[in-house]
Amino acid sequence: MIRIGIVDDHAIVRTGLKQFFSDQVDLRVTGEAANGREALNLVRSGEVDVLLMDLSMPDQGGVDALAAIKARAPELPVLILSGFPETHYATTLLKQGAAGYLNKECDPEEIVKAIRTVFRGRKYITPAVAELLADTLGGDTTKLPHELLSEREFQVFLRLAKGETIGHMAESMSLSVKTVSTYRTRVMEKMSLASNSDLTYYALKNGLIQ
Repeated sequence: MIRIGIVDDHAIVRTGLKQFFSDQVDLRVTGEAANGREALNLVRSGEVDVLLMDLSMPDQGGVDALAAIKARAPELPVLILSGFPETHYATTLLKQGAAGYLNKECDPEEIVKAIRTVFRGRKYITPAVAELLADTLGGDTTKLPHELLSEREFQVFLRLAKGETIGHMAESMSLSVKTVSTYRTRVMEKMSLASNSDLTYYALKNGLIQ
């Protein structure tokens, strides 16, 4: 029996997935969460074998949550199920420890297949994601600026783009204000941008925030 935790801020999505999984003899939903902080509590309970997680959530989103979960439970497979197209996040999050990346438009059967795959300790790579990974391995020079950021820089970038202050970020990420400011400087340099409004514009233009 594979114990699944569903992390999504929409109750109707969680209910729909739970109902679909109930028809599978080897799957059982043992926990639900509406944001990243609740997801971390699920992980602490130790009652999930696979975490199925959305990216766009209030409070603490999927990008921050993935980093926190992998720090606490590096062996737990985290499967991302997102409304964002693969091109926006897939390769970045796979490099940061996600076990797979699925678009919410995929067939429900594919989610089941992905859960079984990552439970066995393997990555679940869709053809679209495989193509993106092949491009990065081939030294593709068309890499977007945000794809050059480290895991922590990417977290800081998204939070700045959403209008979060450095003080609030420092508190919620358990970092000093000076450290967050250093990350901000690095992000600006790597992305050749001058202000927080530039970051927001870039994130909106590239579909990284809604």
